[in-house]
Amino acid sequence: MAGLDAQWNTLVKQLRKLEVDTRKARGQARTRLRVLNRRTRRLVERALRDAEPRVRQAMRDAAQIGRGLRAGVAAGAAAYRASTRKRTK
Repeated sequence: MAGLDAQWNTLVKQLRKLEVDTRKARGQARTRLRVLNRRTRRLVERALRDAEPRVRQAMRDAAQIGRGLRAGVAAGAAAYRASTRKRTK
């Protein structure tokens, strides 16, 4: 029985140590997660802040090109229609 009690006490000590180590690891992981979350948030905010003016400019450029294209198509269609009406009877 004395041998079993000694083994039991050893197991209890190991479990206590394992519990302490687990708590430490959990705390460290929680801290690392907070730091990573903060870094990621900052990085994304910075990227958005840098990209937003470029995206707005690209949208303005695309709108301008679209207006020019529509005007060109309209002018071409008008010129085509005008050229076919010149028939004399």
